[in-house]
Amino acid sequence: MPDATVSPGAPRPAAWLPGLALALAVALAAMALEPWLRHTFGASLPGMVLALVIGILLHPIARQPVFKAGFDLAVKRLLRYAIALLGLRIALSDIAGLGWPAALLAILAMACTVAGAMMLARLLGLARGYGALAGAACAVCGASATLATATVVPDYRQKAADIAFTVVMANALSTVVMIAYPPLAVALGLDMRETGLFLGLTIHDMAQVVGAGYAMSEPVGNNAVIIKLFRVFLLLPVVLGIGWVLMRQEGGDGAAKAKVPLPGFALVFLVLVVVNSILPGTALAAHYASVKGVLSSLSGWLMMIAIAALGLGTSAGAVMATGWRHLAVFLGATLIILALALAGIFAMRVL
Repeated sequence: MPDATVSPGAPRPAAWLPGLALALAVALAAMALEPWLRHTFGASLPGMVLALVIGILLHPIARQPVFKAGFDLAVKRLLRYAIALLGLRIALSDIAGLGWPAALLAILAMACTVAGAMMLARLLGLARGYGALAGAACAVCGASATLATATVVPDYRQKAADIAFTVVMANALSTVVMIAYPPLAVALGLDMRETGLFLGLTIHDMAQVVGAGYAMSEPVGNNAVIIKLFRVFLLLPVVLGIGWVLMRQEGGDGAAKAKVPLPGFALVFLVLVVVNSILPGTALAAHYASVKGVLSSLSGWLMMIAIAALGLGTSAGAVMATGWRHLAVFLGATLIILALALAGIFAMRVL
């Protein structure tokens, strides 16, 4: 997270303004830059990655103490609001249509990916927290899962750099596998349902799941999105589980630092999932759609502001200091979920 931690006493609202204003400015710049890059060069990075990079470049300016309170508010509090609002993307009816074999495969693959990443980090002498960040990014939903997991990872020296590295890697590798996995599915002889399950289980970010799935066919895309939404639905159990494990491993004072965010945004997330499962089929559907659109947009902006604040509080030198071991852990986690997904899909043919 940002270099400075939140002080026990809550600062006055006026103290938040400089940091929030700078983070908002970076978020706006990223949102404006994304379409310009696409129009000019034919391709662009996602706004979230652009906000992170711009923030890191501005870190020498943002190190001033006047910005600290606003950055802390964005990364520690606004981020949780954004994650809670992700519940509006999920409907229980979609998840119920998965079937228990696919759901069980997703749960097992995600759990093993997180555990494997944490073990790899430990074997390579890296912080457990980085293993948790990389594992959650690969197991759940890329950057969003990284930021959510950061709320339960105890502070350590390289934490901000590790979060930034994980966010960038999640996007970069998601783009690579979005191109590589569809031909792999064809080469392995997967049918449409299996291909959708494969893509939804193994690609890190939702945007790339949509791109890979619907590029093949609408049924593949539909199946991929449903299994991906199930992974997003499991975000909070994964985050809470990681927080519990880290508290037990840290022990003593470390347990107090790794505060699992319950009930807070976890309960709001679950409530919104239920709301999103009920209201679309009622007389309030039209009004709900309007409110949902506003709240979904708000979630995106809060996430952008939070990641901009994260970048502003992160030194470029610290990110560049991450070496091959960080890359090895992330690639290892990616290969774990890939291998388990394929093994599970082929096993389901026998059932």
